[in-house]
Amino acid sequence: MNWTGKLIEYKSQKRIAVLFAKDPELLLEVRKIDGAKWSPQKVFWHIPDTLENRIKFEIVPDISAPKSEAIAQIEKFRQWLRSKRYSENTVATYCDALKSFLLFYQDKPVSQITNEDVIIYNNQYILKNNLSASYQNQIVNAIKLFFKTVRETKIEIDKIHRPKRIKLLPNVLSKEEIKSILNAHRNLKHRAMLSLIYSCGLRRSELLNLKPADIDSKRGIVIIKQSKGRKDRIAPLSTKILEILREYYTYYKPKIWLFEGQISGTTYSEKSLQSILKQALHKTNIQKPVTLHWLRHSYATHLLENGTDLRYIQELLGHSSSKTTEIYTHVSTKNLQQIKSPFDDL
Repeated sequence: MNWTGKLIEYKSQKRIAVLFAKDPELLLEVRKIDGAKWSPQKVFWHIPDTLENRIKFEIVPDISAPKSEAIAQIEKFRQWLRSKRYSENTVATYCDALKSFLLFYQDKPVSQITNEDVIIYNNQYILKNNLSASYQNQIVNAIKLFFKTVRETKIEIDKIHRPKRIKLLPNVLSKEEIKSILNAHRNLKHRAMLSLIYSCGLRRSELLNLKPADIDSKRGIVIIKQSKGRKDRIAPLSTKILEILREYYTYYKPKIWLFEGQISGTTYSEKSLQSILKQALHKTNIQKPVTLHWLRHSYATHLLENGTDLRYIQELLGHSSSKTTEIYTHVSTKNLQQIKSPFDDL
């Protein structure tokens, strides 16, 4: 966000002035912040002086050594992550998570932070603000990785505990629901994009990063390059999707990316792709909160129900661990349908 925060005293109250150039999107974001108010006299928006807002705007009570150290440490960590070839998305995620933790202990040198401080942070910031277990786990990942790079530390990395994970089953659609979603669009590009996600079990980013050359029709495969974890993998190319892609390619003639935006040579936006699915759901009157990732979950589950070995599904999805793939055994209905309920005998 292209905004800055500044500590002020407004009508005898401690507040944070939010300064930004005239921008409708930024204005909308500021208005969403609890307690945000506009000052006609001062000509700026101001928000409550809370720890959450200070972290959001990288503000500390005084511009002193603790903040300078925290910002410097975050920058060093950023460079270390890049040198290890982490993706920019991962770098941004870890650095934002670490920023939240280090600014919480702004008055404490990094070398003096202990495991007890991590527990206090979890209770006084994560739990107090009702933040999710997945966000807490993200923080733990960042802390563990960061303190591996710190020479002088009191932290015992192996003793930093993680939150207990909530075991959620993946959301899966029936084949009938999938068919109605994929056939909802008359627009050839929209139909091709959703169909390719399902037919190959692709992640959203994997679809948008495909190039025409990644569709190998002679070998009957789709080559997915540098996906999550910087891994390449291949997926079988269905003859049915190949026909759709050939028709699409003939009509649109993409230059660089398989699916390009309105300007030739640019990638299709994630927001527009999500909108395509939303439109399809509206047309089919499916009321479930379906996301693009549901198509990938459905692909894996339908493969399992068709008798595909779990090890192959793991490879097709690009999972590092078989445990990640095993969750689909809990949503497959193939064996459950063979079980007769005692209710039927009553």
